[in-house]
Amino acid sequence: MTPHDSPIKVLLVDDLEENLLALEALLQREGIHLVKATSGDQALELLLAEDVALALLDVQMPGMDGFQLAEFMRGNARVRHVPIIFVTAGSAEQQRRFRGYEAGAVDFIQKPIEPDILRMKTEIFVELYQQRERVRRQRDELDAHAMALKAADQRKNEFLAVLGHELRNPIMALNAGLKLLERAGEPGDAASLRERMAIQVFHLSRLVEDLLDVSRIDQGKIALRLERVLLKTVLDSAIDTSRPKIDAGGHVFTFEEPTEDLWVSADFTRLSQIVSNLLTNAAKYTPSGGAIQLRAIAGPDYVEIAVSDNGVGISEDMQGRVFDLYTQVNRPDNRPSEGLGIGLALVRQLVDLHKGDIRVESGGAGAGSCFTVRLPRSA
Repeated sequence: MTPHDSPIKVLLVDDLEENLLALEALLQREGIHLVKATSGDQALELLLAEDVALALLDVQMPGMDGFQLAEFMRGNARVRHVPIIFVTAGSAEQQRRFRGYEAGAVDFIQKPIEPDILRMKTEIFVELYQQRERVRRQRDELDAHAMALKAADQRKNEFLAVLGHELRNPIMALNAGLKLLERAGEPGDAASLRERMAIQVFHLSRLVEDLLDVSRIDQGKIALRLERVLLKTVLDSAIDTSRPKIDAGGHVFTFEEPTEDLWVSADFTRLSQIVSNLLTNAAKYTPSGGAIQLRAIAGPDYVEIAVSDNGVGISEDMQGRVFDLYTQVNRPDNRPSEGLGIGLALVRQLVDLHKGDIRVESGGAGAGSCFTVRLPRSA
């Protein structure tokens, strides 16, 4: 038995207290918990409440005798699998044994009891019980793994469908732009086409970079270039990166700057990526003309970066899954979200690499949300 296993229970049933004490003295050892009953009725109550590996039943008891108790046990789905050994001081004629085996007994032990035989037979059934429990646990683990693999496979298929859609749209736009350029239209038209094509190329490059980043982190291939950086400069960089998305949504953006110089040990590029991803995510899930706020908060030995919005919000059940790969929330117009559903998963992985943590708070649908990153403060 491993240190984490619970004691294995063996049921002793005899109407005489001295017989129970004798059985207890013979079978008591570490890893076995002996459950005692002085009647068939009491034994049935215990069997319905306890999981036992073996039942040692006295045959000759007033009221419900051992045979009747065994028949009740075999008629109950919960305890019909429990092995039964009859303990009897009476004769062991063939008819009596036949009735016992018919009631579900696996063995008989005659009184006076031979201690070594009793211990040996008990050990056999205890070991069988342990083996069954190990098989059951392994089966449950395999079932859990199978369910996890099935869910992962489903997420993979959904992700591939989204990936195909996300890649196809900019590629089609680029292809159409190239065909239009071949027609040698007006110079102004060509400039406008090139601008739109540049936007699609940027979108494609961001998709590919996100995919590569997730793969790199999973393979342990991302190495942060840590340095002592001023948090304000990182936040300014993230704002510049995400500003086009915020402005495109017509959002009101406010930046509550830190009231003092806050320094962190971080990879400037990756920390800027964390904050810009949170800002663009807020812009994506906030209806046009919404409000987005970025705050930097100083703690005694930490700094917090909070990005909040008054957008679509996140339901309570979804709050536990938003940082999982390929998880997406519907946009304000209830259409499926653009993107691959890896942005927040990537953010959490990058935060973990910085030895920080991230949490999300939301009042639910339509109540907006707030993502807060906490990082160790550098001296």
